[in-house]
Order: sequence, then C-alpha cells, then structure tokens
Amino acid sequence: MNVLLIGSGGREHALAWKMAASPMLTQLYAAPGNPGVAAYAALVKLDVADHAAVAAFCREKRIDLVVVGPEAPLVAGIADDLRAEGIRVFGPSKAAARLEGSKSFTKELCDRYGIPTAAYGRFDNLEAARAYVKEKGAPIVIKADGLAAGKGVTVAITEKEALAALEACFDGSFGAAGAEVVIEEFLTGEEASFFCLCDGRTALPFGTAQDHKRVADGDTGPNTGGMGAYSPAPVMTPEMIERTMREIIEPTMRGMAEMGAPYSGILFAGLMITDQGPKLIEYNVRFGDPECQVLMMRLKDDLLVLLNAATDGQLAHMSVRWRDEAALTVVMAARGYPAAPEKGSVIEGVDVAAALEDVEIFHAGTAINAGALVANGGRVLNVTAIGKTVAEAQKRAYEAVDLIDWPQGFCRRDIGWRAVEREEQA
Repeated sequence: MNVLLIGSGGREHALAWKMAASPMLTQLYAAPGNPGVAAYAALVKLDVADHAAVAAFCREKRIDLVVVGPEAPLVAGIADDLRAEGIRVFGPSKAAARLEGSKSFTKELCDRYGIPTAAYGRFDNLEAARAYVKEKGAPIVIKADGLAAGKGVTVAITEKEALAALEACFDGSFGAAGAEVVIEEFLTGEEASFFCLCDGRTALPFGTAQDHKRVADGDTGPNTGGMGAYSPAPVMTPEMIERTMREIIEPTMRGMAEMGAPYSGILFAGLMITDQGPKLIEYNVRFGDPECQVLMMRLKDDLLVLLNAATDGQLAHMSVRWRDEAALTVVMAARGYPAAPEKGSVIEGVDVAAALEDVEIFHAGTAINAGALVANGGRVLNVTAIGKTVAEAQKRAYEAVDLIDWPQGFCRRDIGWRAVEREEQA
C-alpha cells in the first residue's frame, strides 16, 4: 500500500513509526512531516489546505489510503473532498468533525441523546457570559467554541480568572474560535482519555490513557496541548469502559448516523470519571497528542490493518490486542511555552537517549538547521518508554530525558504521578 500521512507533530511521528512496521506498507509519504517522520516516510511539500492539490498528489503517487493526523484539515472537510475524488481516507467527514470543531454542537448532541456531561451555557456576547459566571460562581470552566489548538480551555478557580478568560475569548485571542463560548460546571473526579476506532456503524474500543494538561508539576500553571501521558489509565476499569461505551460512545454513534453524519475514524472522548460515573468533557476527532505516542508503543496489532478495516466499514469483524506493559511519554517543550516558545535552539543527545532499551523519541516540533536538530515549536520532543509498571516506564523515560542536552528546553518531572501513587498503595 502507498499511504499519505498528513501532519507534522509527535502524533504523526508515532503513527509513521507504527505504520512503517506493517508488511502491508509499500511507500509512506508525509505532508509535511518532520525530521523524525523522515526516518520512515518521504516528506512532501503539499499545501494540505489545497484539497485539489492533495488529490492530485494522491492520483500521481497512486495513494491507497490517506491518514489525517490533526483536526484542522478534518474540520475543513479534507476527507469529503478526497472521497469525492475516489480516494480512501481514514478520518471523519466535515459534518462528523463538528464533534471537535464546535463544542456547542457536541453539547446539543449530549442534550438530545442523554449523554452525561457537565451542565453548561453558551454565549456569543461578553456581557451575557459575564453575568452567567457571576451567577454560577467559581470554580467554572470557560471554553472557546471552536478549534484553539488545545489552548482554548480555562479551568478557572476564581471568578476573576473566569472573567479574564472570557475577555480573552471575545477580544480575539483565539480568533474565530472564541466568537462563541461554552461555560461549563466544574466537574470533580479523575480525567481519562478513551479512544475508539469507528467505521460509521461500529465503535471498537482502542485504548485508554491519561494526559497532563497543565504546564507545570503538580498540575499547576496554564493549560497546554499536553505535557505527557501514560497508558493504560487505571481508572478506566473494564466496568468503566463498558459504561462509557453504553452511556457515551454508542449514543454518539447512533446520533451522528441519525443526523446523516455517520462517524468514521478515531473518536477520542475526554472523560471525567466522577462519583456518578463517566461524564464527557469533550470529543476530539483524531488521535490525542501525546496520547497517540503511548498507544502506539503498546499496540500489538498491525495499525494499517486496523485503519483499513475502519475505512472499509469492517470493524465488526476486528479486535485489538495490547501489550501488558505500561507506556509513558514526557513532553520536552521550548522555554516560553505555552505563551511564546523560543525557536531555533540546538538539541543534542537525542540519538544517545533513543538508544536506551524500550525507549522511542518522537519529534513534535523540530527542524534541521545547518545540519543541527533545532526546536521549531512549543512542544518539541516526546520521550516515550515502556515498562512493566508505570513507575518503571516513568523511570526509563526520565533517564532518557536526562541524556538530552537542551538547556533551552523544559519538562514536567511528575508525569504519571497518579498511577505511580496507585502502584505504591497496591
């Protein structure tokens, strides 16, 4: 098979690494990819916003499957436009991608189908939103309605924080994404990431993980796109997975089909596990980043076989096998992230760190400049390890982190702390 992978982050490096292991793969192309992806794929300069140009490339290279990594092209309808040209795509339609592209759309779906989620209000003007916050009080959660690269959510502990977050949305800090806001009740519990492969009819559970959104140790500081993750998430017991499928995923699949937008691709449910059970925080319509990295490390099966089955509506006949070990990834970010990351600093020692047993280093925001590996984004490297326990995977990952020579980079030093505490108490 000839495959085109769209995207440039750590998620795409992990997908490329896993697809490259498939006997089905003939040639992998990546647009635009990154220096890590280049070890497995031919990098191509394509404007992925120009769907006609992407389709022309697919015809020229006889691409058998397009795998779309990030959410923005899916929300923009790339899957629809390529399918209209007879090109097979792993990823949801534009109509189905509204599950991530519009938080208010997802909230209305939850209302209609009785899917458990936080109570909320939606607003398109600042004064009404401010009045709602003052009525409800803090803590409270402020969300830009549209895509904001994982940064449009503020968990406001004080009313002052909430009002500042509203002003940031309405003053254009998140562009069009903040023209409307969703304000949610603050849920108490433990967060978890739950994934399903979907083919429009069938949703196949595809692993659990726990992300760490705050920038600093102890879950402090501003929200980010994710500073690290581990898999599996202990809070997602078999019973909790069964409830999540029955109460959240299956009604979503049924609802999307009934509205003429059957869901195909990866469905990522961000959950809060409360005393009452699982509640939906948000949906994403692509693999999480950095959750994808730990899932790919644990996946025993051929990823391409599974992606093809999802694309062709054959998931009812499939199952997924996982390694028993835990996987953990630590995000190394550029100084200044998430506000204004510094680009261009030289990174050394990556090959030495990657040579450790059961360690993979996925590039998220790197470039090559004058032969040197340099930082080219906010989240720059995903240092990922496997271990018999989360504690062992954590130890191994931080051993690798400490071999990387990058004074201008930083990371959290407590990734996996919840699971490690559980293991110590067991």
